[in-house]
Amino acid sequence: MYPELLVLGPIVISSFGAMMVTAFLSCNYLLKKEMINASLDEELADELTTRAALGGILGAKLYYIIENIPNGSIGDTYNGLINILIGLFTLDSNSISMGIQTIGAGLVFYGGLIGGTIAVTLYAKRENYKWFDIADWIAPYLALGHAIGRIGCFLVGDDYGKQCDYWYCIAFPNGLPPTVFPVYPTQLFEMAAYFIIFLYLRLKRKNESASGNLIAKYLILVGISRFFIEFIRVNPKYILGLSGAQVISFIMIVLGLFLYSKLNKK
Repeated sequence: MYPELLVLGPIVISSFGAMMVTAFLSCNYLLKKEMINASLDEELADELTTRAALGGILGAKLYYIIENIPNGSIGDTYNGLINILIGLFTLDSNSISMGIQTIGAGLVFYGGLIGGTIAVTLYAKRENYKWFDIADWIAPYLALGHAIGRIGCFLVGDDYGKQCDYWYCIAFPNGLPPTVFPVYPTQLFEMAAYFIIFLYLRLKRKNESASGNLIAKYLILVGISRFFIEFIRVNPKYILGLSGAQVISFIMIVLGLFLYSKLNKK
C-alpha cells in the first residue's frame, strides 16, 4: 500500500509512524478537553497519555520479541526505543517515526496494553489516584488509539487476514509479509470495531454510576471484537485451536464481566 508517506532526502516519514503519532496527539487532545470540561487538571492528560504510550510501545515491542525471532539486532531495537522515548517527551514526530522504522513494525497490541497498564498503574500509585478512576478516563482512548493504529497497519500491509475472494478483499504485494492474493483487510475491520467502541464509551461516561465500569466494558467489547476477528487472521494456533490473541481476548472478556458484576453488585 503506502508504507512511506513522505520522503525528504534522508528523512522518511512512515505511514505506521505517522499513525502512531496521530493516535498519541488525538488521544491527548481529546482527553485534555474532557478533563478541562470536568474541571480537572489538564496536565493529568499529558501524564497519562505519555506514560500509556511509552509503556505501550515498550510492552508491544517486548511481546513481539518474545513471540518472534527478531529480524533486527538488539542494538537496533534499543536505538529505536530511545528515539521513540525522545520523541514522546519532546512531541517530535520525526524521532518517533525514525524509532519505529529502526525497530520495525513488530508491535503487538496486547503487549502494548499490558505495558501501558503497568506504566499508568505505577503513576497512579505514586500520585495516589484511584486506579479505576484513572482507568475509566483513558478507556475510550485506548480504543481510539488502537483504531488509528490499525490504519497504520493497513497502510504498510501488516496484520491482514486469510486469503479470500470477496469484492472487499485486498492484496498487499508490498506488505509485511507481501501477498499477491487478496486477503481479508482485518485491519479495517478492527479499526471500525474499535472506533465504534470509542464512541460508545465516550457517550456512556456520564451515565456510569460505578467507578471502573468503563474499563470493564472496554475489556469486554475489545475482547469480543478481537476474538472473532482472529478467526480470519493467520496467527499461529496454540490452545484448543485458538491463537494467543484469542486466549488473551477470552481472559479480557472474563475479567471484564467479573469486574462489571462486582462493581455493580447491590
